[in-house]
Amino acid sequence: MPEQVEAWWARRQSSKGATTPYPIGAFRDAWMPYPVLIRQYHPDLNFGIVLSQIPPAADVYLLWQCESGHLFAATPWEQRQRPGRSRRRSTWCPECSMEATGRPATAPRRKPAADLCPKTPSLAVGASFHSECAPRPASAAEELLRQKLTARLNFQSGVNAVRVAQPFFTHLEVWPDILIPELMVAIEYDTTGRDGLEHVGTREPVDRRKDRLLRRTGWEVVRVRGGKLHHIGPFDVTSATVTGKLIDRVVDRLCEIRGDLIVNSYLA
Repeated sequence: MPEQVEAWWARRQSSKGATTPYPIGAFRDAWMPYPVLIRQYHPDLNFGIVLSQIPPAADVYLLWQCESGHLFAATPWEQRQRPGRSRRRSTWCPECSMEATGRPATAPRRKPAADLCPKTPSLAVGASFHSECAPRPASAAEELLRQKLTARLNFQSGVNAVRVAQPFFTHLEVWPDILIPELMVAIEYDTTGRDGLEHVGTREPVDRRKDRLLRRTGWEVVRVRGGKLHHIGPFDVTSATVTGKLIDRVVDRLCEIRGDLIVNSYLA
């Protein structure tokens, strides 16, 4: 019987006696014939495990998200068998398939082009820039984190947005708290806020969607999660305050993402 991905991964760790039973890229060639599934799979929805670490024959439930935003659980075998002989893209998602075969379609999830903010510059997807639409820093702690990172790393200042391929609400841009363009890494500082409502409940899926849009452009995300917020990405760190130790941990994450050699070349 299929297992949840966390239980499956823990069992493989135990049986192989290794923290990482399958290295990233181990099954990349096996998944290459399924580009739709590569787009539908997101590590942040699956315990931080990337698709190339999962054998296509694994009996495990994974969480997928189609391009229309539908979330659904399925095993690798179920996903690879789903389209059958159909050439419709909708057959890769159970909800889209039902809509295509007669169920009334739901309202469109994307904003029409006419509703998009015209201020986003015409740049290549993944380009960072200064946006006049970006909000100001939300807290003194966020600004302190920026200052401490600037003291530790030499990176371009003045940019506050990344051009993305799909609309994020009414913009074709997202606004991470801190951008390190040289490494293509965004740093987010998350707390529950004064009223305990930020980054929780219905606001968490917004954070996840924002991170997915960034990752699709080649950027990676490190979230500093305060209070009792749990991790939602593979490189998140937990810290209640902005300290030198926190900066050390963030730099360690950058090294995990881009490699020691590259990151060390930007150390101040």
